[in-house]
Amino acid sequence: MQKFTTSFGRHVTAAEVLTGVDLSGRRMVVTGGTSGIGSETVRALAGAGASVTIATRNPGSAKSIIDEFPGTEAVAVDLSDLRSVRAFCENWDGAVDAIVANAGVMMLPSRQVNALGWEMQLATNYLGHFALVSGLHDALKAAENSRVVVVSSGAQLVAGFDFGDPQFERQPYDPFLAYARSKTADVLLAVGIARRWAEDGIVANACAPGTVHTNLSRHLDQATKQAFGIMDDEGNVLTPEFFKTPEQGAATSVLLAASPLLDGVTGRYFEDNQEAEIIDGGPHTMAAGVEAMLGRVAGWSLDPTAADRLWDYALPVVRDAA
Repeated sequence: MQKFTTSFGRHVTAAEVLTGVDLSGRRMVVTGGTSGIGSETVRALAGAGASVTIATRNPGSAKSIIDEFPGTEAVAVDLSDLRSVRAFCENWDGAVDAIVANAGVMMLPSRQVNALGWEMQLATNYLGHFALVSGLHDALKAAENSRVVVVSSGAQLVAGFDFGDPQFERQPYDPFLAYARSKTADVLLAVGIARRWAEDGIVANACAPGTVHTNLSRHLDQATKQAFGIMDDEGNVLTPEFFKTPEQGAATSVLLAASPLLDGVTGRYFEDNQEAEIIDGGPHTMAAGVEAMLGRVAGWSLDPTAADRLWDYALPVVRDAA
């Protein structure tokens, strides 16, 4: 399969990706759309005319965006609580043209679980989004030629999904390993959708936004930030040359959600507005540094067998919770 490329460079903004694109009449859902990359995703989509629903734990934090774009709305959704996700889906009326699964948590210092016993990073980053897109399947189908975008991370290069102990019940909890596995699961979600829903007119792709200073890193301690090269020994925040602004970090999500260039493209992984290079993943990928990980995806993240297995693992959980 030929690698998909665009003319957009690494530092193009989300708004620039949609130059000349009219999204009037389109309805879209963005999770975690009140800050950072999520808020810039909402601004770009709404700025092109889309009606955007922000799914967020704190709807009040969306006030500034709603004031800026009156066609937007914010609805309370806690992705770690499947009852909250189910209520959102049951209250949805009409078609939805795109879902951007953007919300997430990163490197919780200690193991936390949701009401179902799922490790919280996996529950929030993957399971909640699985429940959301599953619950809105009919709405996506009704739109015809709809899209799902799952925001992952270069962390998926570090570890495949562990079907033997996904909730860290038997092995020691590791904050980064838990995050990495959840981000691999995110890519597998897009692959699973692509394999099942193509005949319904639904495409799905995953992406990494690149490296951006956002609230996602709020749980990282100083030593970890120093190891990642984003803080010096005195505690000053550093911005390496390869970092992006939130407006630039949102570009690939917006490209996949709304650009006509991506019509019919499904089941792939993108970064810097290009389809990523497939490589062998593993802990060694971190040794080369964060910059060396950009634009690459692990083979296990796109493995159709793993995608099917993960789908079958999550589906009864969501059904039982209903």
